[in-house]
Amino acid sequence: MAPIRPGFGNQDLCLLKRRSFLLLKLTAVVFATLLFCEFLIYYLVIFWCDWPEVKTPAHDSGQKTLKAMFLADTHLLGEVRGHWLDKLRREWQMERAFQTALWLLQPEVVFILGDVFDEGKWSSPQAWADDVQRFRKIFRHPRHVQLKVVAGNHDIGFHYEMSTYKIKRFEKVFNPKRLFSWKGTNFVMVNSVALEGDGCHICSKAEAELLEISHQLNCSREQERGSGPCRDVPLLPASAPVLLQHFPLYRRSDANCSGEDAAPLEERGIPFKERYDVLSREASQQLLWWLRPRLILSGHTHSACEVLHGAGIPEISVPSFSWRNRNNPSFIMGSMTPTEYALAKCYLPHEATVLATYCVAAGLLAVLLLVHSRLLPSPFLLGWNLLRKFKTT
Repeated sequence: MAPIRPGFGNQDLCLLKRRSFLLLKLTAVVFATLLFCEFLIYYLVIFWCDWPEVKTPAHDSGQKTLKAMFLADTHLLGEVRGHWLDKLRREWQMERAFQTALWLLQPEVVFILGDVFDEGKWSSPQAWADDVQRFRKIFRHPRHVQLKVVAGNHDIGFHYEMSTYKIKRFEKVFNPKRLFSWKGTNFVMVNSVALEGDGCHICSKAEAELLEISHQLNCSREQERGSGPCRDVPLLPASAPVLLQHFPLYRRSDANCSGEDAAPLEERGIPFKERYDVLSREASQQLLWWLRPRLILSGHTHSACEVLHGAGIPEISVPSFSWRNRNNPSFIMGSMTPTEYALAKCYLPHEATVLATYCVAAGLLAVLLLVHSRLLPSPFLLGWNLLRKFKTT
């Protein structure tokens, strides 16, 4: 009978413990990395965003301050374009960013400035229903928070693609009301795709709606309800409106735009095409004349810009909210009163930061595996040996 070696079982047990400990370390690194990159990073970044203060505090003037969030160009991918993994990744990022912002910042109203969907201009009824369902999941919100959406060219098509069916389909999901007032602040939400100016049925209807809103705003500014043209007009707060739309008002290019989320330097000087990149000169002048806004917010370009129109009316181009369109998405936070407003930008986590974190984690996993395989000396053992040598010398 062969003799039994008493150390054989201990060796197996020691090897099993080493492998179990390695597996535990690998699992801990993977879990910590996923927790940080896919969840905690949104809280760590958005935590530093804060609501701006208006010049005249609302409690001093007796006015109430409305907290409004503005974001643009979410571009939820459809069934035709985009890989399923890309769709899953981008929608998870937007969902985490939006839900974290709601929880930390507590806005009262959220505006999305068009191009909610990427394929709304050609999607089938079933694909549209699927996209809407995903949108409602990503941008779910408490009942006390209002969500307002403006149509973009990817939602209903450019002017040559636009149809009554697509507009009604969009308005069935999102409230078609163009005028929204809360806490004394008026918002006008424009279907800028329909401002082609060629007299088409949809364009004529959109212009008629804007003229009616213009009349109501003018009567409200004058606070007249006599026997004249304002007799049957319901009065609004006597406040210049905030204009919200997808297409920016006319500007030649982004040459005068600056900031870390502006268009790349090589693209800023490219001339914009009217009725495609921006509204036409005529449509822009009409909006300024009819509505006399105090502030304009728009999307479409996917990059940030601030320009002045007419007698110094500012327009803010809101960057895309999707990491598919840029490395550093953001949204605008607005503190609004009937007479004042203050805006601040809240940046979301950079895609490059997340990728760098994953690369560092992958390197750490590789080091752990090499150390376990004895192909690389343990950093702790190496450090101890160096310390011993230092002491002996």
